[in-house]
Amino acid sequence: MASFGRPRVLGRAIVLFLLILVIAVGGLVWFDYLGLLDLKSAFGPVYRALGITTRTKASIPADAPSLLEEERTAKRLESLQIRGEGLDKRDKELAQKDAEVAQKAQELEDRAKSLDDREKSFNEKVKQYDNRKVNIDQNALYLVGMPPKSAVGILIGMDDQLMIDTLRAVEAQAKAAGTTSIVSLWLSLMPVDRSATIQRKMAVKPGSLD
Repeated sequence: MASFGRPRVLGRAIVLFLLILVIAVGGLVWFDYLGLLDLKSAFGPVYRALGITTRTKASIPADAPSLLEEERTAKRLESLQIRGEGLDKRDKELAQKDAEVAQKAQELEDRAKSLDDREKSFNEKVKQYDNRKVNIDQNALYLVGMPPKSAVGILIGMDDQLMIDTLRAVEAQAKAAGTTSIVSLWLSLMPVDRSATIQRKMAVKPGSLD
């Protein structure tokens, strides 16, 4: 009885071992077919002996949806990169233009300020001239109302330019009033050298010497 049971157990063990081996090999073949494992180099001779076409590395078609999507994504990324570089270049150009505009604006502001200063200076000079003219005209009226010798004494104390401006104011007032100017009388009462100097300057430059 004991010798009869041993062959049956041994046979079952062998069958079980072969079954496990078949399952293992079948699993490896299936994993290789799915692409989870690369066993074509190991199973290649067996595939060829059985007339089975082995899977190659390019088992996924070139027009597979995944590859097309990857290509589209790559092109989109490239397009975005090119667009980003263009935007960076445009930003630099805009920054440069902004700097140029700011510089021109500063130049215009400086020029406007300079013109304002010149206008203020001109207005101040006009104001000073008007005030001086008013004072000279008023002094001319005072001198005309004085005795000639007293007026000449005051005129001799002035510098040449102020005396000339005063004498011209007296002449202008006499002309406006339609009367004879007293300037010639005053000049005749002055010292000869001073009178000659004043008359020479008035003849050389009829207008103001300022």
